[in-house]
Amino acid sequence: MVKEEEGIIIEILEGNMAKVKVGRHGECKNCGACPGDSALIIEAQNLIGAKAGQRVAFEVKETNMLMAAFVVYIVPLIAILLGVIAGKAIAMKFGYSVRGFQIVGGTLTFILSILNIKIFDKFAHNNKKMQPVITRSLS
Repeated sequence: MVKEEEGIIIEILEGNMAKVKVGRHGECKNCGACPGDSALIIEAQNLIGAKAGQRVAFEVKETNMLMAAFVVYIVPLIAILLGVIAGKAIAMKFGYSVRGFQIVGGTLTFILSILNIKIFDKFAHNNKKMQPVITRSLS
């Protein structure tokens, strides 16, 4: 499924890409993932050759949005849980303080999940299938 949004091109980039200023909408109020209340700036494929200053419509695949939300919100929680479980198992096996190993295990796996988010972000940024696509000019 594809979601259509609107924005204004603020800069043309190399490789048929453009920076688009996107206004917030109702769903943004409930999320809170992005800082501030102002507009968001994204990079989108500019296959129609739109120019800076033009108001455009662009499409974002909802599966990409769901995958990104899963990686950013759910994976760290799962990582912490697995780290706590692994920490407990290691502590019990060697006869150490369970709580300390749980804290260390959860912290280490959380840090690894943050690194995973950074890797996913680079992958998504470089993967054309994950990028929004400008579909038409509105002005």
